[in-house]
Amino acid sequence: MIWLSQPCHGENGYNLWLRYKPVNSTSLKTEYRSYLNQIYFPSESDRLKAALDELNLGLNGLIGIKPQLLVRAQGSSVIATSNKIGALKKWVPDSVLKKIGNDGFVIKTINQAGRNVLLVTANSDLGILYGTFYLLKLMQTGKTLSGLDVVEYPRTMVRVLDHWDNPNRTVERGYAGFSIWNWHKLPGYIDSRYIDYARANASVGINGSVLNNVNASIQMLTPAYLVKIKALADAFRPYGIRVYLSVKFDSPIELGGLKTADPLDPEVIKWWKIKTDEIYSYIPDFGGFLVKANSEGQPGPQTYGRSHADGANMLGNALAPHHGIVMWRAFVYDDKVPDDRAKQAYNEFKPLDGQFNANVIIQVKSGPIDFQPREAFHPLFGALPNTSVMLELQLTQEYLGFSTHLVYEAPLFKECMDADTYRQGKNSTVARILEGVYNPKLITGMAGVANIGTDVNWCGHPFAQANWYAFGRLAWNPQASAAAIADDWLRMTFSSEKVFIDPMKREMLQSRENTVNYMTPLGLHHIMGASGHYGPGPWTDNMGRADWTAVYYHKADTAGIGFDRTKSGSNALGQYSPEVQAYFGNLNTCPDEYLLWFHHLSWQYKMRSGKTLWEEMVHHYYAGADSVKKMQQTWNSLRPYVDQERFSEVQQLMAVQYEEAIRWRNSCVLYFQTFSRQPIPVGYDRPEHDLAYYRSLRYPNVPGQGVN
Repeated sequence: MIWLSQPCHGENGYNLWLRYKPVNSTSLKTEYRSYLNQIYFPSESDRLKAALDELNLGLNGLIGIKPQLLVRAQGSSVIATSNKIGALKKWVPDSVLKKIGNDGFVIKTINQAGRNVLLVTANSDLGILYGTFYLLKLMQTGKTLSGLDVVEYPRTMVRVLDHWDNPNRTVERGYAGFSIWNWHKLPGYIDSRYIDYARANASVGINGSVLNNVNASIQMLTPAYLVKIKALADAFRPYGIRVYLSVKFDSPIELGGLKTADPLDPEVIKWWKIKTDEIYSYIPDFGGFLVKANSEGQPGPQTYGRSHADGANMLGNALAPHHGIVMWRAFVYDDKVPDDRAKQAYNEFKPLDGQFNANVIIQVKSGPIDFQPREAFHPLFGALPNTSVMLELQLTQEYLGFSTHLVYEAPLFKECMDADTYRQGKNSTVARILEGVYNPKLITGMAGVANIGTDVNWCGHPFAQANWYAFGRLAWNPQASAAAIADDWLRMTFSSEKVFIDPMKREMLQSRENTVNYMTPLGLHHIMGASGHYGPGPWTDNMGRADWTAVYYHKADTAGIGFDRTKSGSNALGQYSPEVQAYFGNLNTCPDEYLLWFHHLSWQYKMRSGKTLWEEMVHHYYAGADSVKKMQQTWNSLRPYVDQERFSEVQQLMAVQYEEAIRWRNSCVLYFQTFSRQPIPVGYDRPEHDLAYYRSLRYPNVPGQGVN
């Protein structure tokens, strides 16, 4: 059964990038109608029906027609089929069909009996669904349909959103309201929002959803919840989305009543097999498990003297008969390990390379600390050539201003993906590793920690939607351009007017760097407020464990600032390839952006700009705050091209962001000044308050503090 929800909301952001507003160009509208007035679109399956429904919805909105549906291909303006019928073979050779695999598609403009026809074909109904969304995207972004020869296929296999949602509907690190999963009303009530969620994901090629928090509740494995999860799986299935669950490693104890969760214990192995079989009895295409183990107090195999491989493989064995996978997080650290926290994941997983089952994939954050505004790429990328590895990104802006700051994250994501690991020689980038270029036998994938909630616009900030969109596009193709993705998103979400697109795209592409400047410039990291990770807290020094404090990371003293990760310090740099070590370890080549990530330097250190380190730091803090004011001015100038409701919302949020940028700037400059003992250079406004004032500020009940 297909539940199709018509967009019934106004310009409040609910429709995301699937607004399907009328095409303004008369010539394009005429062209589109000539191609799309008649279609051959067999819709025997739920998935094909979903594709046809979307096509009808899009064409009605874009060009005001509902095409005539023909029963035969002959005479059609559009042919959409996942059947390799003989008549199509001359247009799409077998070599192309083999290349696109199960999820890919081909869109070609062909000449049939003297007339131009659009051919949309694939090896599967899912490919047709993806191709349909792609065709609608071409129209939404004002592209011609003449002379098309599109061959598209995903470069990664597993493309999932990780929801850190709890059974009580709070969302850990969620800044857009409560969880969209209304467990109380499930399974009987299928909210139309679930279908729109699935449509949005399918439109960018996302094919999986982890429904619950990595700090997992055992409730999710009970029959009472499995029947609810089944209802969501049934709703998502037509859109190619499989559901996954985060599981708690000691579930055999808490839920099963066993005395141990030792992964090598026969009773534990049996318990997980029975539980896994039970899940598949509800959901035959269940995707598998996501596991956070031996991290931040969570139980895991090391609790029983076993390795991560022992724990992951035990779960992998339970899932293997059903073709499910285990996504085992590499985000591990322990306060009993006295070494640099940035080193721990590599130290634990590198020795296990090649020991994980074929259906286990290690989920590695973009950097070795924790989704910071900027950090070096994780040393595990390329260091596990015989182990499946997927990239974990954070769409929700835990360290990037929550949902009050406009931060387009695609440049951050690309910074990691484009980084050269040199593990397989020059140009062995993180992206190429994620695509499985060096070991095609491995599972490939990307995960994004979702920024979705019950706010009417889904993500809290209208521009935060772009991060959901960009994640899907980059998971499909890690080589895609952040600028091209921003261009498409702006056209689909706001306006195709060049006078709007050009300035706003520049602001989007610069927005992450702006935020780094007023929060953590020059390689600083993890200096946010201790409570909820909101606002500045470079003075944080008492959190029960050193690596939860800010002073652990910036190490400011009267001699200088920065975390020495070279051989003279923690030697975390030694976990990278020799080429990367040489690049970041040498002050002549280390970029300013990573300077204090890898080096502890004197306040008087001479920067490339000619300024001292102190002067350069102050400059970045002030430039970052000033850039938000410039962004406000740009947005205000674009009022004629944006509906009033969303214009006003963004305008107000930018004002909040500016206030917070000033607070970050003043707090950090005044705090670090106590160590540099240098004046704020001439030409910069003096902070309105003293340091004591900023240290006294408290932010009770900040969002994102999910509790099971």
